[in-house]
Amino acid sequence: MDTNDEGSKLHHGQAKIWKHLFGFVDSMALKSALELQIADIIHFHGRPLSLSEISSNITNSSSPNIPYLARIMRLLVRNKIFTSSEVRPGHGGDTPSTILYDLTPASNWLLNNNDPLSLAPFILMENHPWLLSPWHQLSACVREGGIAFQKSHGKEIWDFASQNPEFNKIFNDGMECTGMITVQAVLSGLKSANWDGVESLVDVGGGIGATIAEIVKAYPHIKGINFDLPHVVATAPKYDGVSHVGGDMFDAIPSAQAIFMKVLIFAKITAKSCCFLISPLYFLLWGDT
Repeated sequence: MDTNDEGSKLHHGQAKIWKHLFGFVDSMALKSALELQIADIIHFHGRPLSLSEISSNITNSSSPNIPYLARIMRLLVRNKIFTSSEVRPGHGGDTPSTILYDLTPASNWLLNNNDPLSLAPFILMENHPWLLSPWHQLSACVREGGIAFQKSHGKEIWDFASQNPEFNKIFNDGMECTGMITVQAVLSGLKSANWDGVESLVDVGGGIGATIAEIVKAYPHIKGINFDLPHVVATAPKYDGVSHVGGDMFDAIPSAQAIFMKVLIFAKITAKSCCFLISPLYFLLWGDT
C-alpha cells in the first residue's frame, strides 16, 4: 500500500477523533447563546446586530467581554445557528468594517418569547449538570451494569425529581416543549381524521398536561386526562377540559376511549424506571431495559 495513502488515512482518522473529542463545545456554545438570549436580542430589534449591539443588550452584565462573545458567535455561525455579514463604510477612509449577525431557521428554535415551537427549555434541561453527569457513567454501566443516572446521583431519575423541585421543573419544562412540538405535528397530520367518536383521551406520560390541552383545545368535545407520576401532575396548571391524574402506568392507566403516547416503546421493559425518549442510550442512562 502507498505509504502516502496510509498516512492520509491515519491523519483523517485523527481529525475524526479530534472532532468527536470536542463535540461538547458545540452543545456548550448553544447553551451559552440561549442563556445570553442572543437570538431574542436579535429578534427583538428585527435586524442584524453587531457584537457591541448584542453585548449592550445582555442582561445582568455590566461589562460583557466582547472578544469572548466573538469567539462564541464565530462557532455558532460556522454551525449555521446564526449568519454573519460584513458591512463596509460607505465612503471608504480608515473606518473599519462591521460584522453583523442575524437569525437563521435554526436560531428561531432558541427564542424564549413563549413560542410554543421553541426548544429552549429542552436545551437547558439536556445541558444541565444534573443530566450531563450520568453520561460519565456509561463505561461503568458496561463494566458493572446498572443505571447511569442512579450511579451519578444515588437514586433513579423519578425519585430524584420527586425530591428535588428545581430539577422537577427543569425536567417537566423540557418535556413540555418537546410535547408541544410533537402535538402540533400530530394535529396537523390528522386534520382530516374523524375525532367525533372519541369522547375521552388519556395522555400517558403527559407531563404537566400541555400536550393533551392542545388536543382538547382543537377538539373541545373530548374529555382529556393527563396521566403521569404524582409529583409531576402536582405541579401541572389547570387546563379547560383536562383532568390531571397521578399514578404509575405499570400499575394501571385511567380508563378512556383512546390512549395517546408521544413516543412508542421500542425495547422490552423490565423496570418501572424506563424512560420513553428518542435515543436507545437513554434507556441505559435513565432506566434499565
